Amino acid sequence: MVEKRNSERLNDEDVVNALSSETPEISDSDLESKPIPTIIDDLDIQDIPGIGPTTAKKLRDAGVLTVMDLAVTSSEELSVEINSSKESAAAFIIAAQQLLRDSNLLDKEFVTADVALEKRKSLLRCTTGSNALDKLLLGGIETQAITEFYGEFGSGKSQICHTLCVTACQPVENGGFGSGSIYIDTEGTFRPERVDQIAASRGLDPTSVLKSIAVCKVYNSSHLELIIKDLGKYINDFKARLVIIDSIISLHRAEFAGRGTLADRQQRLNSMLHKIIRLAEIYNISVVITNQVQSSPDTFFGDPTKAAGGNVLGHASTYRIYLRKSGENRTARMIDSPYHPYSDTKFTVTEKGADDMEEETSSKRGKLKE
Repeated sequence: MVEKRNSERLNDEDVVNALSSETPEISDSDLESKPIPTIIDDLDIQDIPGIGPTTAKKLRDAGVLTVMDLAVTSSEELSVEINSSKESAAAFIIAAQQLLRDSNLLDKEFVTADVALEKRKSLLRCTTGSNALDKLLLGGIETQAITEFYGEFGSGKSQICHTLCVTACQPVENGGFGSGSIYIDTEGTFRPERVDQIAASRGLDPTSVLKSIAVCKVYNSSHLELIIKDLGKYINDFKARLVIIDSIISLHRAEFAGRGTLADRQQRLNSMLHKIIRLAEIYNISVVITNQVQSSPDTFFGDPTKAAGGNVLGHASTYRIYLRKSGENRTARMIDSPYHPYSDTKFTVTEKGADDMEEETSSKRGKLKE
């Protein structure tokens, strides 16, 4: 938990240094004596211009432990945490981001489109376990992005999430991330037994897979927001490249009932989602969220089912996939994407988790419901 915060205002020296518009020149001798760090562990909060011991202590007391933590924090949130002006907080955040850029840990503010294209080619993708789903996603779940799966109960959302926990720990050359994963469970749907079954069915060591997954059971919306606030620390602690939130909306939807609370709910949801977006980009992780659905009473033709959360959630997701039941199988449709074609595909759920339909034509024993 966050310790009691120091109530003193930032000292004048810290603020002046942070707000200074001039960048000191760096000579060749400076570079030789103090090379620019290229690993996040080499960076310290006090490496940021304008942050001295006093401010560094306030930041650590507020739970901002690393340069990455500071870079993804909003100025409004930080100003409250360390009892400073928004201008000072914004200056510290900008300085942290600049330090990450100088250390080649964050993209430059402006790059040419060809450079951006080359960078995108180097992004990692994790297989969903189904070739059909991977094809829909043009290679799998992408890093530096939020992938949303929404659909009614039993449509396969949690089954995809369980499968991803297994595939993520596989080596990169086998379609995984070669890393751990974090599973934030808001609906009580995570089952380690299911992970064990999927891993064994895919020829992996269930014990190793289970040890690679950090599970957090969340009980209310405030708890979820606190977990997201400290998510950068957990990503580092568990060496995770995949973060799953199943589901993103259920707690806020249950606690903020009625039109009178809608604005407050959406504001809190928006703040949390933007923090997730910044974390995904700066930590180079993949975020997968599941979402519930609601019926639109004014839809007279077509499918009245739409994703919950309104425009706030719709704008936050990089890729949005709609899942539907289709007999014993499932249908996935790409609803929103910056570049994916609007198409759909079918997959099934077996002992191996999310799987291709053709592998189940000879036997229906393995079919499971979500």
